[in-house]
Amino acid sequence: MNPFGTVAPPPGVNQFGGGLSGLPLFINVIFKTLVVGAGVYSVINFLFAGYTFLSGAGDPKKIGDAWAKIWQTMLGLAIAAAAVLIGAILGIILFKDANAIIQIRVFGP
Repeated sequence: MNPFGTVAPPPGVNQFGGGLSGLPLFINVIFKTLVVGAGVYSVINFLFAGYTFLSGAGDPKKIGDAWAKIWQTMLGLAIAAAAVLIGAILGIILFKDANAIIQIRVFGP
């Protein structure tokens, strides 16, 4: 007995296939793990920078270092998000599918 019940897929979902396996699936998982890792690293970096900022006690060098870390973290997070966005845009332009580049598919016999 499932305590959460069952969820039926919405109509039309079966049109999308999703038959990834093998190397494309492995590369896709690695890519998604790197993006999620960048997000987790950014949160941790923001926490440490915030702690450095608050414990700076008016020391301009510590406050400057904290602002630099915050800026670098925001820039890195923006680059990670932009990579996914650019991949989706190129997929739409070239293949008419936003997942064409983000979700690698190898077609074969």
